[in-house]
Amino acid sequence: MAKILIADSIAKEGIDLLSRQHEVVVKTGLSEDALVEAVANVQALVVRSQTQVTARVIEAGQRLEVIARAGVGVDNVDVGAATARGVVVVNAPLANTISTAEHAFGLMLAVARNIPQGQSSLKAGKWERSKLQGVELAGKTLGVVGLGRIGAEVASRARAFQMRVIAFDPFVSMERASSLGIEMKSLDEVFAESDFVTLHTTLTPETRGMISKERLAKARKGIRIINAARGALIDEQALFDAVDSGHIAGAGIDVFSEEPAVGNILTTHDRIVVTPHLAASTNEAQDRAAVDVAEQVLDILGGKAPRFPVNVPTVNAESMAVIAPYIEAARVAGRVAMQLAQVQGRLEKVRIEYRGEVSNHDVMPLKAAAVVGLLDEATDEKVSAVNALSVAEQRGLRIEEDKGAAEEPYASLVTVAVHTDAGVARVSATHTAGGCAIVAINDYRVDVRGDSQTLLAIENMDKPGSIGRVGTLMGQRGVNISSMSVSPSLSKPGHALMLLGVDRSLAPDELAQVRALDGIEAARQIRL
Repeated sequence: MAKILIADSIAKEGIDLLSRQHEVVVKTGLSEDALVEAVANVQALVVRSQTQVTARVIEAGQRLEVIARAGVGVDNVDVGAATARGVVVVNAPLANTISTAEHAFGLMLAVARNIPQGQSSLKAGKWERSKLQGVELAGKTLGVVGLGRIGAEVASRARAFQMRVIAFDPFVSMERASSLGIEMKSLDEVFAESDFVTLHTTLTPETRGMISKERLAKARKGIRIINAARGALIDEQALFDAVDSGHIAGAGIDVFSEEPAVGNILTTHDRIVVTPHLAASTNEAQDRAAVDVAEQVLDILGGKAPRFPVNVPTVNAESMAVIAPYIEAARVAGRVAMQLAQVQGRLEKVRIEYRGEVSNHDVMPLKAAAVVGLLDEATDEKVSAVNALSVAEQRGLRIEEDKGAAEEPYASLVTVAVHTDAGVARVSATHTAGGCAIVAINDYRVDVRGDSQTLLAIENMDKPGSIGRVGTLMGQRGVNISSMSVSPSLSKPGHALMLLGVDRSLAPDELAQVRALDGIEAARQIRL
């Protein structure tokens, strides 16, 4: 019988499930010092979001086999420290899927039929039927931004309400969307064609403020917007102004840029329905999270594989000794290829090629790492080397693999090619004495390595002055260039690719200035 410490409040169903087979101790509200002492002789630690499972706590848990987070994320768990100690980390990524989808749909109904306004009016002694006349959902078009687990559930409910469903998600294949009965569109098309738009995408530097003043201005007049994903996806002042002007008919908002959102401008408009981040707050979601992690704890303690592991699996020691240095190369190749592909078009398939010594071994960790890179910014789910392939399968991502002989001068090479309806983005990476190196982007031979987190990929005419003009602009904008390489095209004479490692990301207007320089054909920003 193992000893299990529950350090945050979880549903009774989860506690009961664990107690049937093991000794369970519930101690909540512990300081780090107290948790370090309490975890010393336990095999399993169960937390929610309050308790911080630091490296110090993990180091103190000499007998720890599993850390279970009864919820979606694992931000409060030092996963790296757990992996280093061989401790499995699990969570409950599906627990709030239904509750969030239902809440988003509830907001849509409330906005369509003025339900909160009707209640307030009647309780204030008014009878304002004509003033509060609403619209039906049947026959309307719903635009879904982000077609992951929750977005797909909302789409399913919308179809039951006889709505036409369109969606924007560059990480979901056309085949997957078609199987759901959904038409894939560009983001601008979604806002131009929809009567309602619901947001279910992750928050990244690119998606922050994606619902901007400019996008709202181009949206179909009378559209209604629902957000139960992330508050910072929306420029809140712009949304308020658009609703106030009548261009946007209304909105339903559950999440805000800063919370608690008491006094937020969106809470002050009578055509914006607001709730205090309630999407995941249902009895069923909390019960489901507790049961999901309890079952996984029992599986791990019983020697079985868990359903939702977060940290990295291993292969045999001989294979790992060969492929381990190339795991980061695979991830970087996938991440860069996907960022380049997003500029080109809609995803069709991914091809991963292994060349050289790595091809003689189990390459599953390399495949998983490449897919982690591909999906890094595509989903709110924690995508790790353990669950990456299942997430890719859920999204209908078609993955092909190929092994082959070494390509000189590299002992081993990993190439990720992302195929879209507009072309192919192809990136090759390897391992060197200095760490991971990108050695090819499409038909350009490159050499990218070092500590730069942001890379500018600039396609230009191969003639004098191009590098100088870009360098001068970077200096004027206060951007430090830490590395540079220039490579001629192997297929287009007179063309070259300039790669600059820079010390910060460029704002959209700065990137536009680069593209406007004489001789520059394209400029893209890549996060490594």
